[in-house]
Amino acid sequence: MEYKNTWEFYKEEQLKEVDAFAQEYMKFLDNGKTERECIDQIVNRIEEEGYRELNAVISSGDKLAVGDKVYSVWMNKSIVMFQIGKNRMEDGINILGAHIDSPRLDIKQNPLYEDGGFAYLDTHYYGGVKKYQWVTIPLAIHGVVVKKDGTIVEVSVGEKEDDPVFFVSDLLIHLAQEQLEKKANKVIEGEALDIIIGNKPLVINKKDDKGDTDERSAEKDAVKKSILEILQKSYDIEEEDFISAELEVVPAGKAREAGFDRSMILAYGQDDRVCAFTSLEAMLEIKETERTACCILVDKEEIGSVGATGMRSRFFENAVAEVMNLTGGYSELNLRRCLARSCMLSSDVSSAFDPAFASSFDKKNVAYLSGGMVFNKFTGSRGKSGSNDANAEYLGHIRAIFEKEQVNFQTAELGRVDLGGGGTIAYILALYGMNVIDCGVAVLNMHAPWEATSKIDVYETKRGYVAFLQNADLN
Repeated sequence: MEYKNTWEFYKEEQLKEVDAFAQEYMKFLDNGKTERECIDQIVNRIEEEGYRELNAVISSGDKLAVGDKVYSVWMNKSIVMFQIGKNRMEDGINILGAHIDSPRLDIKQNPLYEDGGFAYLDTHYYGGVKKYQWVTIPLAIHGVVVKKDGTIVEVSVGEKEDDPVFFVSDLLIHLAQEQLEKKANKVIEGEALDIIIGNKPLVINKKDDKGDTDERSAEKDAVKKSILEILQKSYDIEEEDFISAELEVVPAGKAREAGFDRSMILAYGQDDRVCAFTSLEAMLEIKETERTACCILVDKEEIGSVGATGMRSRFFENAVAEVMNLTGGYSELNLRRCLARSCMLSSDVSSAFDPAFASSFDKKNVAYLSGGMVFNKFTGSRGKSGSNDANAEYLGHIRAIFEKEQVNFQTAELGRVDLGGGGTIAYILALYGMNVIDCGVAVLNMHAPWEATSKIDVYETKRGYVAFLQNADLN
């Protein structure tokens, strides 16, 4: 099949929409470098569009009718949204599911120390990263510190022009002969990814017998003490407060347009916030639908979808049960029928073809930047291990929808056979028996501190999600 460049299909007026959409997406990335920040943005946005908080609806005693919109947030890191359709939920719903966590460095619970005149924060990398990519680049710290009295202190340092930034040091090239002989996964060890946060010691003024200032001196660990003084003054936190903190180290700086033609977006966290943003926008764009529309944006996908905020938890299933109850159609059997008869797009990114590393891809079965929305019938590794392998009937149904709505799409797999692989949340939803397929946006430099996407792919994917929510139904 021939690769079709989506730019060729768009007229001048449509290209303006693409650029405007890209600008909004870039703002979303800039303001959402952690899961919590993404959730804050999403809630603010959907409440403006008439969404109500699910627990508030339950408490009010109200029922849900066709066209009503509700959402539920779990632990400030995951969210599920529903727009009630005309059909019974028992007959299935249409689901978009993406994740909002991204690879990063997490600060440990006992992180602050001094060595060689530097103050450091000890980190543990999160998700699949090439560790050497995280050295000598400007880094920012985002997150929350929860004090013993329950007070939540929000932290965001490194994004404003007058903010300080942080960094991980690397060995100078003049002394790196032995280092450069190591394998790439050993060039920088995980325990060497500690960030430098200061170098100036806390100096104490000493006085002589007459009370006059005699000299200035620094105590032991004076740089560490200087940092603690700054943290106390700026955030009213002390060293022990790191125990109950969630602080994430991410690349500092805003999303940027890339290329002389400004056709691409270069930014941190596009895996998988590009699919989260387009899923959100699709939910807000649809009008009244036959089947209830649902969007799940979850945490912890990059480490196996574990924990209370990951897709393996039952918060989604519980939310569906509550919504069914508010529509008057809940029973345990109806819930099972709803989930089994649902259709889902597991919205995650796919690897884009990189000519510089052409041998890593099968050119006939790879996604191309600007090739439109990407479908991965299967993911996994080696012999499709850990994959959700969508059935042909579902793929045929999706093809028919996209042809009707004139959505440009391509199919792909994640690299050459036996070279590697990866997974998504698709297999978890498939456990209910529903039809699920992986799809999303092609990304260059996936899991690097700065990832690249095509503006046209981002916009076309949103169009594809709208078409799916309005038309998918295999009953």
